[in-house]
Amino acid sequence: MKEKYLINARIIDPKNDLDEIGGLIIDSKGLIKAVGKKVANGNIPSTADVIDLKKQVLIPGIVDMRVFVGEPGYEYKENFRTLSNAALSGGVTSVVTMPNTEPVIDNVSIVDFLKRRGRDKSKINIFPTASLTKNLEGNNMTEFGLLQKKGIIAFTDGLKTIQNTRLMSRIMKSAHDLNSLILQHAEDLELSKNGMINDGIISTKLGLQGIPDLAELVIIERDLTLLESIKCRYHISQISSKKSVEIVNKRKQKVKFTCGVSINNLSLNENDIGDFRTFLKLSPPLRTEEDRMSLVEGLNNKTIDVIVSDHKPEDEEQKRLTFAQAATGSSGIETLLPLSLELFHNKSIKLKKLIATITSNPAKILGINKGSLEKGNEADLCVFDINKPWVVNKDKLKSKSKNTPIEDRKLQGQVLKTFVKGEMAFERV
Repeated sequence: MKEKYLINARIIDPKNDLDEIGGLIIDSKGLIKAVGKKVANGNIPSTADVIDLKKQVLIPGIVDMRVFVGEPGYEYKENFRTLSNAALSGGVTSVVTMPNTEPVIDNVSIVDFLKRRGRDKSKINIFPTASLTKNLEGNNMTEFGLLQKKGIIAFTDGLKTIQNTRLMSRIMKSAHDLNSLILQHAEDLELSKNGMINDGIISTKLGLQGIPDLAELVIIERDLTLLESIKCRYHISQISSKKSVEIVNKRKQKVKFTCGVSINNLSLNENDIGDFRTFLKLSPPLRTEEDRMSLVEGLNNKTIDVIVSDHKPEDEEQKRLTFAQAATGSSGIETLLPLSLELFHNKSIKLKKLIATITSNPAKILGINKGSLEKGNEADLCVFDINKPWVVNKDKLKSKSKNTPIEDRKLQGQVLKTFVKGEMAFERV
């Protein structure tokens, strides 16, 4: 592979506190050789490939901490190849996949299969999680030690929550002993049972069973109380309400943990559901505008550490049903960056801080050498036009399933190029 010189770019690397016009050199092994304003237009070897980025923004490849893939078992919704194509078009170079497959990712043999398929069929970096409990049933723990040795990066029940407090205590003790990372989807089963949207005026108006913010809060309070006495690596996958932001902020002063938010809850609210728009049936549900604004403030004051796409592909037949019957989830990996940029354009959050939530922060939580432009790192890069206007058209999305919640939405900011290990894996034409 030839050396590549990416010149004349606005380079943003939050981990190294970098925001300057300069360039980046990719060596023959696909590693970052140099970065910053010292990489100028002069003294470029004649044998090198030169790419003039014309002042476009260059950031580390995006790390998405919550992605559902259909393999194995649900390949008709999404497979590794289509996920890879979708991710690359959104500037995402590393994904953490959930274990909610068929069969469930809960034993060593399935992990081997998963890693092999991910390596053969995708161009992006796949970091698989395994389930906390056997078959996601919430009764018996999986073998954390064996699975971790096979390359499992974290443990989660994905869409499900550990309801049994005694079991959660045991899980945390094992996580402490093995230095495992726990990702918890916070939702009390009894309080959320049969719920479809946020519990409030809109649910009453539409005649739909609501999910109160208390369902989220109860699990967060329980887990953080356990965490005070059992120290382990613990991450709340997503929060969605003002009350959750307040309690997370308060507890962070006493105990060490991290917290995420879905881009859906940052950019939409319950009013967007309108007249029974089932593509907006999500978990956690879209809540009030006050809740949404609190989440944005939580990003600003570092209560919330990461933004995730919560990419959950579903075929249209499973979404175009009554609200009660419709599947939960949305396709979002391709629009994660442009939707996040809305927060910058409307002056809600500074750009460098925003970029950190999708690059260096998730990489730090996961303990992986991604999300930064440090010399010697693999050149996983995203180049985007921060101002380019475009309209979301589901037919142009690369994902196999087209269940985007923002069809026809006007966005500002679009990915132009994505590099993985120094090779250009995507270029918008």
